[in-house]
Amino acid sequence: MTAARYKKFLKLCEQWPLDSSKAGRDLGSVLRQKVAEAFKQGESSKVDSVECDRMYECLQKLNTDHFKNKYPWTLDKGAAGLTYEQCKMAMSNEVLKELSKQR
Repeated sequence: MTAARYKKFLKLCEQWPLDSSKAGRDLGSVLRQKVAEAFKQGESSKVDSVECDRMYECLQKLNTDHFKNKYPWTLDKGAAGLTYEQCKMAMSNEVLKELSKQR
C-alpha cells in the first residue's frame, strides 16, 4: 500500500507549481523536500498510513484550488489594498533583498 501512496505523492509533486521568484522559500520546493524525506526508501518506505493519507488529502485540496472555488473572492484587492500581482512582487526574493539592504 505504501507504493500507491508514494506514487500519489510523486504525482502531486509533478502537478505542484514552482515559483522561481521565491527560490528557497517556495512551497513546491518544500513539498518536494518533505516527500523525499518521508519516502527515503521509495516505495518500500515505512510511513504512518493515516497521517500520510490525511496530509495528501489536505495538499490535494490546496493543489486543486478546492477552497478558492468553494469560497470565491470577488474583490480585486486584499486587506492590504494590493492586487495579487503587487503582493506576489512584494514577496519575491528580489524585493526582500532590497528591503534588507535598506536596514
